[in-house]
Amino acid sequence: MGHQKMQMQTGFSAIEDQSELCGAGYHHKTTIACMINAEIGSVLAVMRRNVRWGVHYMSDDDQSEHFLVQSLKTLRRQIFNWQNQWHSINPALYLQPFLDVIQSDETGAPITGVALSSVYKILTLDMIDQNTVNVGDTMHLVVDAVTSCRFEVTDPGSEEVVLMKILQVLLACVKIKASVILSNQQVCTIVNTCFRIVHQAGTKGELLQRIARYTMHELVRCIFSHLQDIDNTESTLINGRTTSKQETSGLNNEHASACRSLGNGSLNAASVGRPFPTDLASSTTPVVRVTLMPENTTNASSGKEIDPLELQLMTERYGVPCMVEIFHFLSSLLNVVEHMGKNSRLNKLTFDEDVPLFALTLINSAIELGGPSFHRHPRLLSLIQDELFCNLMQFSSSMSPLVLSMVCSIVLNLYHHLRTELKLQLEAFFSCVIFRLAQSKYGASYQQQEVVMEALVDFCRQKSFMAEMYANFDCDITCSNVFEDITNMLSKSAFPVNSPLSSIHILALDGLTAVVQGIADRIGNGSVNSEQSPVNFEQFTPFWQEKCESFDDPNAWVPFVRRRKCFKKRLMIGADHFNRDVKKGLEFLQGTHILPDKLDSESVAYFFRYTTGLDKNLIGDFLGNHDEFSVQVLHEFARTFDFQNMTLDTALRLFLETFRLPGESQKIHRVLEAFSESYYEQSPHILANKDAALVLSYSIILLNTDQHNAQVKKRMTEEDFIRNNRRINGGNDLPREFLSEIYRSICKNEIRITCEPGFVSPEMTSNQWISLMHKSTAPFIVSDSRAYLDYDMFVILSGPTIASISVVFDNAENKEVCQTCIDGFLAIAKISAYYQLENVLDDLVVCLCKFFTILDPLSVEESVLAFGDDTKARMATETVFTIASRYGDYIRTGWRNILDCILKLHKLGLLPTNIASDTASTSELSTENGHGPNSNSLSSTHRRSISTPKRSSGLFRRFSQLLSLGTEELISIPTEEQLFAHQQAVQTIHKCHIDNIFIESKFLQAESLMQLARALINAGAQRQKRNKISEDEDASVFCLELLIAITLNNRDRIGLLWKSVYENISNIVKSTVMPCALVEKAVFGLLRICHRLLPYKENITDELLRSLQLILKLDALVADAYYEKITQEVCRLVKENASHIRSHLGWCTVTSLLLITARHLEASEAGFDTLLFIMSDGAHLLPANYILCVDVARQFAESRVGLVDRSVVALDLMADSVNCLEKWTNDAKQAAKEEEVESMLQDIGEMWLRLVQGIRKVCLDQREEVRNHAVLSLQKCMTGAVGTHLPCDLSFQYFNQVIFTLLDDLLEISQTYPQKEYRNMEGTLIVALKLLFEVFLQLLQELSQSEAFCKLWVGVLSRVEKCVKMKGRGWRSEKFQELVPEHLKKTLLVMKSGGILVKSAGLGENSLWELTWLHVKNIAPSLQSEVFPEQGSEQLKLQHKQIETVGSLEPDANIYVPSNETVGQDGAGIG
Repeated sequence: MGHQKMQMQTGFSAIEDQSELCGAGYHHKTTIACMINAEIGSVLAVMRRNVRWGVHYMSDDDQSEHFLVQSLKTLRRQIFNWQNQWHSINPALYLQPFLDVIQSDETGAPITGVALSSVYKILTLDMIDQNTVNVGDTMHLVVDAVTSCRFEVTDPGSEEVVLMKILQVLLACVKIKASVILSNQQVCTIVNTCFRIVHQAGTKGELLQRIARYTMHELVRCIFSHLQDIDNTESTLINGRTTSKQETSGLNNEHASACRSLGNGSLNAASVGRPFPTDLASSTTPVVRVTLMPENTTNASSGKEIDPLELQLMTERYGVPCMVEIFHFLSSLLNVVEHMGKNSRLNKLTFDEDVPLFALTLINSAIELGGPSFHRHPRLLSLIQDELFCNLMQFSSSMSPLVLSMVCSIVLNLYHHLRTELKLQLEAFFSCVIFRLAQSKYGASYQQQEVVMEALVDFCRQKSFMAEMYANFDCDITCSNVFEDITNMLSKSAFPVNSPLSSIHILALDGLTAVVQGIADRIGNGSVNSEQSPVNFEQFTPFWQEKCESFDDPNAWVPFVRRRKCFKKRLMIGADHFNRDVKKGLEFLQGTHILPDKLDSESVAYFFRYTTGLDKNLIGDFLGNHDEFSVQVLHEFARTFDFQNMTLDTALRLFLETFRLPGESQKIHRVLEAFSESYYEQSPHILANKDAALVLSYSIILLNTDQHNAQVKKRMTEEDFIRNNRRINGGNDLPREFLSEIYRSICKNEIRITCEPGFVSPEMTSNQWISLMHKSTAPFIVSDSRAYLDYDMFVILSGPTIASISVVFDNAENKEVCQTCIDGFLAIAKISAYYQLENVLDDLVVCLCKFFTILDPLSVEESVLAFGDDTKARMATETVFTIASRYGDYIRTGWRNILDCILKLHKLGLLPTNIASDTASTSELSTENGHGPNSNSLSSTHRRSISTPKRSSGLFRRFSQLLSLGTEELISIPTEEQLFAHQQAVQTIHKCHIDNIFIESKFLQAESLMQLARALINAGAQRQKRNKISEDEDASVFCLELLIAITLNNRDRIGLLWKSVYENISNIVKSTVMPCALVEKAVFGLLRICHRLLPYKENITDELLRSLQLILKLDALVADAYYEKITQEVCRLVKENASHIRSHLGWCTVTSLLLITARHLEASEAGFDTLLFIMSDGAHLLPANYILCVDVARQFAESRVGLVDRSVVALDLMADSVNCLEKWTNDAKQAAKEEEVESMLQDIGEMWLRLVQGIRKVCLDQREEVRNHAVLSLQKCMTGAVGTHLPCDLSFQYFNQVIFTLLDDLLEISQTYPQKEYRNMEGTLIVALKLLFEVFLQLLQELSQSEAFCKLWVGVLSRVEKCVKMKGRGWRSEKFQELVPEHLKKTLLVMKSGGILVKSAGLGENSLWELTWLHVKNIAPSLQSEVFPEQGSEQLKLQHKQIETVGSLEPDANIYVPSNETVGQDGAGIG
């Protein structure tokens, strides 16, 4: 029963389990003997069931047994008697009886199956290894016996069991330790037998088919897994000769296949169609031999002699030779369809998918396990480069998605392991397979498109794939732009044209995102020569001679390929010009220095040879022309080909593939003559001369036409072709085999010329493949993970990628697809920012902003809900602001679109409340300046009044209304969906951190910051021009708030923004005629800027303060509405920044604003408070602002808006300011240089004069208290002026322009205006007269030294005389009668005591003495006798007479200063 169970094991799971048990190792000799004995008993037991294996009687009546039974019994008797260890016993001794049973055609399937199981068990006992005695012969016996297994078929089931047992044993032969002893021939035999079973299993059960294929797959994997352990120099032969020469000698020999026919060990198809060998036990029991195999190669019977070296090599331990045979065999399986057509006797398998798919799976496994080891073995590498890839190219047109998918997988593995050896093959694969099948215009099915798109995405996911495509193909002038084609194809494939998204669109999206993500991941890895250096093409350089120093060193190849790419672009432009007009095209090429200024034949020939995209018809016509230059170019062109070791027909194919042969016979002759000459020079082995090459070339072209022209009825035979070419080789015949080979090649593959250049044709033709295999190109550049060419690549792919991802995102419904798009957008943004590609980043922002659309017809509530429900809008919004926050430095025009989104969110009320705030909060600012909590930039009430009215969101409003239970209105309660949508909207905006854009704007690069400010200005200006005043004004105000915020946040770079910010505010101020929130925000924003920047920016203090003059340009209605608040801000500005205002220009602006407040009812209090701050104790009075502040104080003193007390205080401020003048005078005297002292004293004198002139004007005020206080202030000023040591001429100006003018004006007012308008004017005059006498006495000593003193004295007396004689309305003149004589007497006595008023020896008409008494007589006649009692009456009479003579003098004439330093009444002082 145990034997029966073992016989029925058919699954490979059982096989593997048994292998594990046996492989555990049985080292006890007796144990192994018992196991072998059990196997002998199992075979004998099965044999005894059949009478054939019973007792046989000979003619002599002696009883004898069959030799198979006898050998088994003999082994049973001997097995326990062996004394040696098992590894020292010849395994053939205990295996041969079982092998005899297997090879016998007399045994049935059950017996053969048990024998195979016994052999399998013995092999897996781990007692046979490479050290076992005679192991080589034993393994040969096992392989030979199993592969030539014969048995009698009794039923289909037993037959399948035997076949599975055969597979089991053969796989064990390859997997056991002794497998290394197998020869190349034996391995080929094993593989051949397994494939025959695979082939035969097609008509058997499903289980056998699966096991057979699995075994074949495991064999290939096991064999090729040893490739990496094989030395690159092939193992030597027995006699010591290496086989490297033999390994490479047959690479290009299409007929060196005789070595593949090695009897039973060759992978041949000779047995196809042969009758099965049969030994019949009965007429109904056939005998089957497993020999069925498809025909794909020639065998020994073809007449070819087998190379003895190859035969000897096949007997060596297995290595590369058998792998070459196996790989060639697997590659040839892809041509099985052709053999199906040629041999109708082949078994009808499912060749359209099954066999090719099986072969491709085996090939893929071999490549996976062999990996990069194929590099070291030229024959294997040659098979991959030519035969395998050619078959893959042909099979890629299969309609089966499985086959196509496997082809793409194989190419991906080949790229991974062998891309440095497959540059041209990869280009052909992408051009003729991927690009052709990915487009439906070439008839590819949807399944094919999907498969190739998946394959392309797999390629794109390789880290260095796209970089290598760009470096090796797009930067190679002889290759097509594979990278650019991949990018364009992915971009186009991602576009859903009038249809929903399909899997192809998603795959294309994955490919694009994989490419950009790969570039983004390489950022920061470092790059070589990342900066773009200009490429110089000002001089002609032979482009075909340019070489790279090293394709392994990035420092060498990176600049080289960049230069080649630039050259290639110019070359393509030149090719386009050439295709339109040959002559003008060549001139253009000369102008761009691609060709030399003076054309030479070599340059033009290389241009034709290596420029892709040229019109082949034009090249053929040019080369066929008879002019001398064209003939020279033709011969140079022929010399550019390498025809060495190439057959004539192959060389001709290669030559004619580069252009279209012209139709004229003379041109054809010239072309073929040049070709023949070049071919003979390089390959003179068979042909006697170039004429022989020419004649044979003609003959080949004629044969090609004869064989492939549909109009030819009777075609040329091989004999005809040989006969036609007799005696052309220098009078002798060419070898028959040579001509036959050419004939068969032409018959099989037509020489066709295609008009389409390069590999852009839909399918790869045989001519193109031959041309490709002989094409020379630069080595394949292997790129690592560094960003060598990422900038150049991204410039090409960025535009199409952004457009494609945007379209997919717009049409996507799946959230995962949307997230993939977002990831792509972020990767593009990262790359654009890293390489500072502002235009790309702007385009990306524009695309994203399109998805944030809030329809205008919707209400605010509906818009918020729509935004909350729209996942794509929320994702796009979050992405936009993420890009703005991370990469804002490189956004330029994109700020406009970002601001549009922000304004829409502002309209919906979704923005954070602090979005327009600057970095330093109000509380921080107050702490810095040392003020209390009430000294913020704006009070809370004020801030509410000037800020833009906050428009409550409709949805918020609804929610708040829900809390009002007492309302009588019917309120619609939001649903859960609406609440969730609103929550989604709020959460999205919160994630965006929009406020950081403006708060962190101080870190933006200068250009980006300016663009942001310009966008804010433009956004606000556009909305001012629209008709929707309420909404657009709100938006304009919001834009202005943001502009002010970024201005304050960038105080260190205010120079970049100030001009545009000021112009914007100026335009708002000048264009506004009615109070509104916009102008309010503009004015107070300007004040806020000045307030915040004055402490930090002394260099622009004047410019900042000058900007405040815009307030003076406000329309009257606007100014009246806001001036109180403006004044409060100005007050705060001055109080906190007075120490920073140093220039006259700055104070001029401040005082100009304060001047207006003097007559403004609401603003005057704050304005006067500011003036008090400046002038009190002279704390902030400066020479720069002294006169300005005095003028402001005078305005407040004269203003009747406030109370009288404020005017009095203003006068006190003016009077007290004289102390500052005294201090400045003392400071000036300490100066080192006298020139500076004199200049400063002169300036101080002018200030003092302007002060007293200002007070003098207040002395004319209608209010009595103010007038009188002003006069007293003048006296105080004069008293304070003593310390300033004013010059004498300034004292005269004081009297002339101040006191005398004051008295004259007071007298005029008294006579002109009624007393009710100017109350108690006589009191003011009395005070003024007292001022006159006191000041005169104060300055008497100094004034008396001047020549103009006399005139000054006469002026004093004349004003006093007028006051005495003046009779005003309601005046009581007794006050003057009492006051004037008293003060006059006092003055005269002082003058007398000082020796000023004395009687001189000689009396003159204009002497001081006479003039004094002339006026005193009119005032108080008795004063003379009182002052000078010693004077007699006679003298008095005489004086009266003299005085009468001079009475003609004008009594009230002004006294003029003798110098030219006179000033006007309102003059600024001494000039």
